[in-house]
Amino acid sequence: MFKNSKIRLFNKFSSILLTLFFLYLNSCGLYKPVDARKIPPSAEARIKLNQEQGKGFTLGGSKKNSGVFQFASSNAMWRATIDILDFVPLSNVDYGGGIIVTDWYKQSSSDKDSIKLMVQFLSNEIRADGLKINIYKKECLSLDNCKTSLLTSKLNNEIKLAILKKAALLKKASLESNK
Repeated sequence: MFKNSKIRLFNKFSSILLTLFFLYLNSCGLYKPVDARKIPPSAEARIKLNQEQGKGFTLGGSKKNSGVFQFASSNAMWRATIDILDFVPLSNVDYGGGIIVTDWYKQSSSDKDSIKLMVQFLSNEIRADGLKINIYKKECLSLDNCKTSLLTSKLNNEIKLAILKKAALLKKASLESNK
């Protein structure tokens, strides 16, 4: 008899606790009643509506490709940049952050000027505004007397154009191999 009263007390306590838990969840706003007239009946239309509103989550895809980069092996812009900059040693490569920074480069050991390139990816798409290139120039009068400045010249646009052309060729080859 004592065991039965303990079981009944436990059942009461657990049902009260469960009720309080559901009330708490309801007050958090997790449950929102929906007007059935505003929701499309077909699943495809509901999915499209949710994606347009930015609701839900996707597996293996992305929402509007904003700040989300494809894997390096399938991103034509990334591969093209690596191919174009193969003559220069790379000092920092961060695919997740979308940036490539080269080491200081000079054509000969007697040359006192060297350059450093920084390529920043702003988009996965092959577009001129999806890529930002900064070139820094270091002029050294002696080993410990150097001046660094941002270089603005035609070289920025030439490198950007070379990367875009190479990326377009890689993308075209990728599309043709998929057919």
